[in-house]
Amino acid sequence: MKQYSALTLITALAVCVSQFAQAQGNKEANKLAREGAEASKNQEWDKAIELLRKATDLDHKYVDELSAVYQQRGYADATNQQFQDAINDYGEAIKLTPQDVRVYEQRAAVEMKLQDYDKALADYSEVIKLKPNEARYLNYRAYIYELKKDLKNSMADTDKVLKLDPNNPEAKARKSRLSALETANAPFTPIPAPSRKPSPTPHHKP
Repeated sequence: MKQYSALTLITALAVCVSQFAQAQGNKEANKLAREGAEASKNQEWDKAIELLRKATDLDHKYVDELSAVYQQRGYADATNQQFQDAINDYGEAIKLTPQDVRVYEQRAAVEMKLQDYDKALADYSEVIKLKPNEARYLNYRAYIYELKKDLKNSMADTDKVLKLDPNNPEAKARKSRLSALETANAPFTPIPAPSRKPSPTPHHKP
């Protein structure tokens, strides 16, 4: 009985120590997160990221806030035409919050400015995996396919949009353009010449 009581006491103490350490960790994480938020407000991006990264290491609930700061810095980079830095920051945000479609959209917008259509296409494909029935995402991917002169895939996405939203003006206009291009690019098939029957052989009188 005494042995059981001692074991119970040791277990209880261990739980208390663990809870105390966690509380201390949360307290420190909260402090770091507050300081990071303040730095972000002042657009001190490097400082904000460093503080929020430390807060996230202590408490994973700050992942979303760290991702948001990367997005904010990415937007600031893009505004200053530092496009590669913006792409890098959006990439870090995606690592932290890979289910956030907005980050893929933001990175794709920068990639479009650089005319890197393949990467923008890949980002919109990820968005569509997450939100397969959102007409606007399909519309934008169809637009990128059109820019790449991939008429088949552009038409496929356009038809999906019209199935979801039959009166979508952008999709209707694109379908008309694509149909005209498909007609113009169709291989020319010459009309076969009418067959001529041989003339009857004239009969000669003997």
